Amino acid sequence: MTQRFQRIHPCLWFDRQAEDAVNFYTSIFPNSKVGAITRYGEAGPGPAGSVLTISFELDGQPLTALNGGPYFKFTEAISLVVNCDTQEEVDYYWEKLSDGGQEVQCGWVKDKFGLSWQIVPVVLFEMLQDKDVEKSQRAMKAMLKMKKLDVAGLQQAYRQS
Repeated sequence: MTQRFQRIHPCLWFDRQAEDAVNFYTSIFPNSKVGAITRYGEAGPGPAGSVLTISFELDGQPLTALNGGPYFKFTEAISLVVNCDTQEEVDYYWEKLSDGGQEVQCGWVKDKFGLSWQIVPVVLFEMLQDKDVEKSQRAMKAMLKMKKLDVAGLQQAYRQS
C-alpha cells in the first residue's frame, strides 16, 4: 500500500537529536503525534539502526526530523510561528519552548535544539494590518520593546490616542 504524503512540509535537520526533539515538541502541542521512523542501514552514513528520519505532526501540521549529522545548524532565517488566541497560550508556549533555550526579542524564542519559534498573539496581526497607520505603528513600537509579547500591553499601545 502506498503511503500518501502532504506535498509540502518542513524538514528539520538535527545532528543526532531528532528523536529527542520530536518527543519534546509532541509533548508541548495538542493534536500531535509521532509517525514513521526510518533507520540507517548498513550503507550508512549514520550508524546502522540509528534514527535517520521521523515523521511527526504538531497540532496537525506534518513535519519531518532528520538526523543528518553536524554539517548544518538552525539559524533565524527560518522559524516556526505559533499563532496564539490568548495571553495564556502565549505564556504556555513561551515557557515550554524557551525552557533550556533562549528568550530572544519580539516574540521569538530559540529552543534547546536551536530552532527558532515566533510565539505570536493573532490579535497582533489584526493591529498591524489596521488601515489606521498611527494605531498600527504604536502596536509595532510596543512589540519591538518586548521579548515575550504581552497582549494587554500591545492593546494599550494600539488604543492610545
